[in-house]
Amino acid sequence: MFDQCQWINEPAQWRIEDGTLFVTTDASTDFWRKTHYGFIRDNGHVFAASANRDFSAEVTVDGDFSALYDQAGLMVRESAERWVKAGAEYNDGALTFSTVLTNDFSDWSLGSPASGNRFRLRMTVADGVLKMQCSADERHWTLMRIAPFASTTASPHWLVGPMCCTPERGGLTVRFSDFKIGPPIVKDLHDTSL
Repeated sequence: MFDQCQWINEPAQWRIEDGTLFVTTDASTDFWRKTHYGFIRDNGHVFAASANRDFSAEVTVDGDFSALYDQAGLMVRESAERWVKAGAEYNDGALTFSTVLTNDFSDWSLGSPASGNRFRLRMTVADGVLKMQCSADERHWTLMRIAPFASTTASPHWLVGPMCCTPERGGLTVRFSDFKIGPPIVKDLHDTSL
């Protein structure tokens, strides 16, 4: 799937090797709009493919998280003003699962602590709803968030892909593997299986 991706804010150091995307973040990179801090940052790294209809996207993330706000995961982006990112984020000395939903203003929610630096993420957009899930074992999925996320245009066009950024430093190394986008996986909300 990486052969269908293009960079939004290409990092200085990256490569694809044996189907794995290796990224080292540039300094002071982030995605955030206005809320609490007042600033807008749109310089994080995303290696994105196009999706023009409902979909599920998945990726395995393995990162060397160690500094405040180190983060990596998936992003779904309609524009610089409308997007969502979800994944792991290093905060208050621990790695936790995090989501930021932006509709001109960003929000931020933190979930349970991550059980390790390697995990799998899934984002599903179907019928105007975005569902975010994570898995430590790639068999059981934990719901991170559900949010309204219908396209603002008659012909949806999303950019979807692995995302990473480091607001407080540079040099986070992240490995992304088994990235795929396919038809939406629509299940009962409490079905935690594959």
